[in-house]
Amino acid sequence: MFIKIKKNCGIFMEHNGMEKKRMVPVTSNFLINLNHTAEISFYTIKETKTRYDLEGHEITVAPHTRVIHLQMAYRYSSTKERIGDTKGSIVERNFYKFYFMPEEMGQYEELRGHIESHVLNI
Repeated sequence: MFIKIKKNCGIFMEHNGMEKKRMVPVTSNFLINLNHTAEISFYTIKETKTRYDLEGHEITVAPHTRVIHLQMAYRYSSTKERIGDTKGSIVERNFYKFYFMPEEMGQYEELRGHIESHVLNI
């Protein structure tokens, strides 16, 4: 199953290919294949957080902002650093975080509903 993230819908994105505490608005449509996702988390920001865009401008993430966190499978990972001479290495899985500001709850609920419709609750 694919999910489509639509441009200019007030959705911000963060992923581990960017510097820490950086996020960008989604400015083009793109698809993510959920078959390549290992874990999905849904949570709500409880306190005000400060993030920065790629040019260093401050973005305030308000309380009650909803987040969908997609942790990709190990196949979509990179080796971050070597540990010792032959001990191994740290493998960092790719992730995407989508921030839905409080005024954008419609898209969040729609996307979460589609994901939840493919979940078997036991």
